[in-house]
Amino acid sequence: MKKDKKVEYVKTSVTCSCGNTFEVESNKSDLHIEVCDKCHPFFTGVQGQTMKAGKVEKFNRKYGINQETK
Repeated sequence: MKKDKKVEYVKTSVTCSCGNTFEVESNKSDLHIEVCDKCHPFFTGVQGQTMKAGKVEKFNRKYGINQETK
């Protein structure tokens, strides 16, 4: 970094594509992001459950197990 070069930090409004907004400090005034902690599958836990259910269904189809008759 160059000497005598100071970065000015300002309050930044961050807007996610899901509609969530929050404030952080940055050198820009506005930020627009695609995913945040409120809509990302890793943080919400939605993706893991659907993938697990899909694997069980695939196993049942492969070996001809019918869950409805049990």
